[in-house]
Amino acid sequence: MKELHVRDQWYTGKEVAHQPVLWQETLETVISARQQLSSFLKEVYATPGLQIILTGAGSSAYIGEILQYSFQQHTGLQVSAVATTDLVTHPETFFSPSVPLLLVSFARSGDSPESVATLQLAEKLSDAVSHLVITCNAEGRLAQAARTARRAFVFLLPAASNDQALAMTSSFTCMSLAGLLIADIANVAGKSDMVRKLMGLGRILLDKYAPELDVLTDLDVKRVVFLGSGPLKGAARESHLKVIELTDGQVNCQYDSFLGFRHGPKAIIDDHTVMVYLFSNDPYVRKYELDLVGGIARTERFLYSLGVGQGLKTAGGPDLHLSIELGLDGWRAADDVLAVCSVIPAQLIGFYRSLKLGLNPDAPSRRGGIHRVVQGVNIYPYKD
Repeated sequence: MKELHVRDQWYTGKEVAHQPVLWQETLETVISARQQLSSFLKEVYATPGLQIILTGAGSSAYIGEILQYSFQQHTGLQVSAVATTDLVTHPETFFSPSVPLLLVSFARSGDSPESVATLQLAEKLSDAVSHLVITCNAEGRLAQAARTARRAFVFLLPAASNDQALAMTSSFTCMSLAGLLIADIANVAGKSDMVRKLMGLGRILLDKYAPELDVLTDLDVKRVVFLGSGPLKGAARESHLKVIELTDGQVNCQYDSFLGFRHGPKAIIDDHTVMVYLFSNDPYVRKYELDLVGGIARTERFLYSLGVGQGLKTAGGPDLHLSIELGLDGWRAADDVLAVCSVIPAQLIGFYRSLKLGLNPDAPSRRGGIHRVVQGVNIYPYKD
């Protein structure tokens, strides 16, 4: 972690490094709001025929892809992860007067035009919509709009999670963790040990493996492929975006599931490609994952291979150049928990590679094409 702190002029480095501390603060914040959250959700969940949509834009949308498994498991309801960028253009596909809805919105700033427009469209098109807004910014437009909605709860994360740099790092992991805890809000008081262990995994990544990832980015990396299964596919998607953003697109990235990667996308592999495998802790799932890793090692030419997971020393290690072993007293995290910390390697790779390309990691877009809050989006009146 010291390798990040020596560059104190960069928000990005500090925001990556302080994530484990913020995870504890996130837990405490959820626990402090437990009674209000439980009361709100109990009333909403009692609605017959209720469906849940998890939404956000960009990285915030990928949080929903990680959490849909948790919400499905703990509520037994139909849960979908749909980006606001899809909801705004095709609202009639997802919002219906006859279908009760809980719209769970994730937003760092809450100032993305699509986030506010999605809330307003849901209010217009659904006769029975409730809103749970999980955000890092109390003053954002989304939080303000939710406070005027018919039925809404705004959950505010610790202020330090509201990243100042362009790339979402601590905001992503804190909102992901908050969503995991809220999905099982009835048992949140017993989650302290889980969060403590998650913090331990984060510190392993930052203290032990940051120097090795720094060295990795000295290589002539032109492409990075991130693979994950189930909730970890959402982490792979966030990982691929993080490296693209922080390197201003100079490193091209791809993401997929392990099985999906076989069906065409594998053609991206070349001599400048780094393969990053985010391994599941489910033994059944990992069989499929290790099949792919072994096959790529035998048949493809690539620059480097990196595995991230638990129990890698006995499974998959021989086919990897670097195994990031998240061992912690024999504890095995559920895949949705593992997804929270599994994005850190990509954050580190993107940060270090950004510096080596001569970029400013806090604002890496040299042409000004991407910004901390998206710009240039026009929101048009929806047909009456």
